[in-house]
Amino acid sequence: MLSKKSITYLIVFYSLIMVQDIFPQNFGFGCLGFVGGYGGYSYQVYDPKGLNNYVTEFNSSNKDSLSSPMGKFGNLKGYRVGINFFRADIKGFILTTKGFYQSLSEKNSASLSAADGTSNSTYELDLTNWGVGIDLGTSIVGGLSWKVVDAALLFNTVTFTNTLNTPGPNTIVKKYNNEKYVLGYSVGTGFILAIIEQYISIEGTAGYTSFSIDKMKSDNSSSEMPASENSTQSMRNFIAAGGFNAVIQLNVGFPL
Repeated sequence: MLSKKSITYLIVFYSLIMVQDIFPQNFGFGCLGFVGGYGGYSYQVYDPKGLNNYVTEFNSSNKDSLSSPMGKFGNLKGYRVGINFFRADIKGFILTTKGFYQSLSEKNSASLSAADGTSNSTYELDLTNWGVGIDLGTSIVGGLSWKVVDAALLFNTVTFTNTLNTPGPNTIVKKYNNEKYVLGYSVGTGFILAIIEQYISIEGTAGYTSFSIDKMKSDNSSSEMPASENSTQSMRNFIAAGGFNAVIQLNVGFPL
């Protein structure tokens, strides 16, 4: 596991090394031949085995007072923004290196009825990651290109927030997170459609993301997240595995 400062140094070092290696070749910067920025919508399927066991136990222990049960987790949604460092044309194939930041979340709530009123319990999972990667593509026809392979190395951090709103003035908030960045990766394929050649394009990518988070720790202490709200045992396999992911983004290129 790496610190945030180490991740920053790694991304900068990686970028400089790649630019130096490609510099002798004929290349243009960015996805569109210039410095390129992009942003878009991201969707991630994952398997939160430990968290869903936590949800199941919550619904079971509160079944007599639940007016609406807590839903299970497994689908994250959010956004991705990034920059394409450069693009090199190598024997008809276009190699692009990139870096990005991604923020995804999923939230579920439950309502509990009691003599003094209704309480609302909310679980929210937030996944953020920094990524560095490459994609290798080729032109198909006109402004349509195929990204044969899109691969990235991911540095993940997860936060889980448990919020209980009671009929009174008190709100109870418990927050847990993994201590440091956890390494993962993604592999996919996709297509790029040029809207204005060399300046604006729409890109779609689908693939598989691999990552896992075994245990979580309290935000304000060293105690581990319990297996359930009333358990004395620590949770394991908070997120057991990743899964299918898809990104739709707008690329914008501009000259140096």
